[in-house]
Amino acid sequence: MTDSAAAPAPAQTPTLQLPPGYPEHTNATRLYGPQITGDTNELYTRIRQEHGPVAPVLLDGDIPAWFVLGYREIQHVTSNSQLFARDCRRWNLWDHIPSDWPLLPYVGWTPSVMFAEGEEHRRRAGALGDALDALDRAELVTICNEIAEELVETFAEDGTAELISQYAHQIPAYVVARIFGLPKSDIPQLVRDVLDSLDTAEGAAAAHQRVHDRLHQLVADRQQRRRRDVPSRLLDHPAGLTFDEIVIDLLVVMAAAQAPTGNWIGNTLRLMFTDDTFSTTVQGGRSSATEALNEVLWKQTPTQNFIGRWATQRCELAGRRIQAGDLLVLGFAAANTDPQVQPGQPTGSGENRAQMSFGGGEHGCPFPAPELARIIATSAIEVLLDHLPDVELSVAEDELEWRPSVWMRGLFELPVQFTPAPPTT
Repeated sequence: MTDSAAAPAPAQTPTLQLPPGYPEHTNATRLYGPQITGDTNELYTRIRQEHGPVAPVLLDGDIPAWFVLGYREIQHVTSNSQLFARDCRRWNLWDHIPSDWPLLPYVGWTPSVMFAEGEEHRRRAGALGDALDALDRAELVTICNEIAEELVETFAEDGTAELISQYAHQIPAYVVARIFGLPKSDIPQLVRDVLDSLDTAEGAAAAHQRVHDRLHQLVADRQQRRRRDVPSRLLDHPAGLTFDEIVIDLLVVMAAAQAPTGNWIGNTLRLMFTDDTFSTTVQGGRSSATEALNEVLWKQTPTQNFIGRWATQRCELAGRRIQAGDLLVLGFAAANTDPQVQPGQPTGSGENRAQMSFGGGEHGCPFPAPELARIIATSAIEVLLDHLPDVELSVAEDELEWRPSVWMRGLFELPVQFTPAPPTT
């Protein structure tokens, strides 16, 4: 055989080109690609076994970061805002981030409460908390039940439904729109835009802009005439929020409520349909909803990981040398299964709500948002099971497909079947 006819040499694996200052990331785990489409709990267990409670990882495009997956370590990071802060503009790798980086929506700075720090964050988060806390809980339950019942009515006569797109992801957007005081006629289009804006499709940016414009108009309307709603309370709050601050922080609330709460509902329904512990009581409807919701936060929490915190100075965390400006990814799902806190297989049952699903510290999900999300999710499940008591999966459990995201834990679809129900009056 001549040289020209020789078999081609095997392709060489390209050398990993890391920014300077990250020697520990040469063989780091990639938190993207095919490895995140399967059982992420197995992935987190392997990372913990190889690297401990703080691990070097690579984000999309092989961008180095630190993955904090120890329960106590996350508590330390989230409770120490002087050392691990939220303003992403201190990131030491911005010069290496392309303008089309897929994770920019998670990292890119905006003048919102999400990236505010110190007194500025306390001022704005406090105003939001007060405006939400003023919601009458009984009235909120009534709103949630009405919305859930209206959505169930849209498919109850069909005998089949797809509960993720038709139900679970619809309810949070409708509820938030109602408590914001939007006219009922505006809500369907707004809900479509909210859902589209959180997608990766081509129209996401345009949908996000439409949501922003509608909230801008809403706050302008409330400047002229106050009502009993969240924007009016923010305008009157002694914190003195500006017009633009109110608009962008309302946008943050709407986005933050949507995917996590929708996936919480969907993941809980899946658990109740497939786990013998809960499926035996599905027909009773209410008896196991609370326990199932709590179990999901421990085992299939909607927000798996969160970007994040940035180190304000050089420090050490679980034996790792963290440089000023380093990015830390908070591994909530991994922390919930930390064997140092949960020896053996965690149950997450009962009233134990010490899971990390809502974060912690100054920048955790602020009071009363977790309580309101729980009201929304509980109402959604109870209404569905009350109206369709024999609802069950219409496919095998192993046919359900998780979205390939390292950030959110949620299903593509949850197809079900049930005895068709006539419309109620």
